[in-house]
Amino acid sequence: MSAERRRQQRRERQRARRAGQAPRYQASATGDVPLPGVLGWAQRHGRWWVLLGMMVMLFSIAATMIVGDIGVGADDPPLSGSTATVGPSPQAATATASASPAATGTPGIVRSYAAAPALQIDAARQYEALIRTEKGDVRVQLLAGEAPQHVNNFVFLARNRFYEGLTFHRVIAGFVAQGGDPRGDGTAGPGYWLPVERNAVPMEAGALAMAKTGEQVSGSQFFITLAPQPQLAEGFTVFGRVVEGFEVVRALTQREPQRPGQPPGDRILAIEISEGPR
Repeated sequence: MSAERRRQQRRERQRARRAGQAPRYQASATGDVPLPGVLGWAQRHGRWWVLLGMMVMLFSIAATMIVGDIGVGADDPPLSGSTATVGPSPQAATATASASPAATGTPGIVRSYAAAPALQIDAARQYEALIRTEKGDVRVQLLAGEAPQHVNNFVFLARNRFYEGLTFHRVIAGFVAQGGDPRGDGTAGPGYWLPVERNAVPMEAGALAMAKTGEQVSGSQFFITLAPQPQLAEGFTVFGRVVEGFEVVRALTQREPQRPGQPPGDRILAIEISEGPR
């Protein structure tokens, strides 16, 4: 509506009031219908409302991008209890492989990689992992045929001594025992995420699976179920099962790393990989 047309309408309303008549609101040639009071003011200043709306929208988009970049920080607790998510906070991928003696206390062991390892195992062969802990040994059958990417990654890290000196940092009775975090607080990994794999292996007691954050699969953090967890079956992929030493897993020190006053986690002394025939 043009300024001249608005002035004309105001003059008509003033004449109508002086004549004791109620003003009439009619559609203009452009289809606009002038409204009374505050609504009329809002209508006449519509362009400012549009500008304000655009500014709010841009601010919201910018805020969303900033929060998305930050993600879940190292100080944010991982989801816990009996929820359907077990996982670390996102870890930053590094550009080059580098050792981290400060985090491990073991010079010469590489804790950070630029990308997940290339497939090196033979999925038709049989693989086992002997997890040596302070509480005893746990033997795990690795399911290379059902989850070759997960098994390949676990074998690669174990053979490169990645897990030596790390702890079972999160152990929840009747739920899971989780380890493989270089920081020991549930917030770190090897610098990369793993591709998602799916299979139909049930999440029974003694199942071995990789931890996740949302839909991202941790490159190093794994967990062993302490009891059947069917609610985790859709979101997590089993790539191994405990065949000996389940009593050792159940005896691991219970702790939640984000709560104060927790006892030290039981250390992983080594993970030894054995390879059998096809």
